[in-house]
Amino acid sequence: MIGIFTSENISVMKRKDFLRRGMIGAGTILAIPSVLTNCSKDDSAITDAVDETGEVDYESGTSGDCVVSPQETAGPYPIKTPAQLVRENIIADRPGVPLLINIIVQDQSNSCEPVADVLVDVWHCDADGNYSEYGSYTSEHFLRGRQTTDTNGNASFLSIYPGWYRGRAPHIHLEVLDSNENSLKITQIAFPEDVSDEVYSTSEYNGTADTSNNQDGIFQDSLQYNMLDSITGNTTDGFTLTKTIII
Repeated sequence: MIGIFTSENISVMKRKDFLRRGMIGAGTILAIPSVLTNCSKDDSAITDAVDETGEVDYESGTSGDCVVSPQETAGPYPIKTPAQLVRENIIADRPGVPLLINIIVQDQSNSCEPVADVLVDVWHCDADGNYSEYGSYTSEHFLRGRQTTDTNGNASFLSIYPGWYRGRAPHIHLEVLDSNENSLKITQIAFPEDVSDEVYSTSEYNGTADTSNNQDGIFQDSLQYNMLDSITGNTTDGFTLTKTIII
């Protein structure tokens, strides 16, 4: 049985205690990966090109480390009532390999300084490729949640590694909004294929995804900007990902 955490009892726990108890509640005794890589980007891996319209060209350009994150579709399954889903633990009753999602929001117009007090919404499919709030799961709200960034621009969620469904590479949907719920950025997070293959070989998932990152019709043209900054861990202990979103 997966543990249920409310905003009240989370607020009195240290984050490390919350994560440890949340992972144990997911059905496996886990050690959260303790090493997180720095969120700064490798200049050799990030390009920053602007065309004549002022838009970023994500396919070519020169080196830089403060590039606005790609704007992507929210997809067909956005959160219907995000204000009702303010929570860090978004697992609900979904089985899968635990995943700690660390999001860092930065402001491109302010030298990529952290952005505090903005809303971060995340949503993704379960191990079988299903989304809550739609189809057969209209009354369920798994793998969806909202958090507010702290003074360092950070927001975290306890989830599971997302599954896949036909025609899409594995991904997480994400939206950043201001305090009045005006959208500032809608984007998606992609995963390294070798990590996905490792996860999808476990019994709770449906084998190798049918669509690679380079075949994905949403982020194939901006993949290096959609790809998460780092991921550490394993299928036994769970994974920790870090992703910087620049608005």
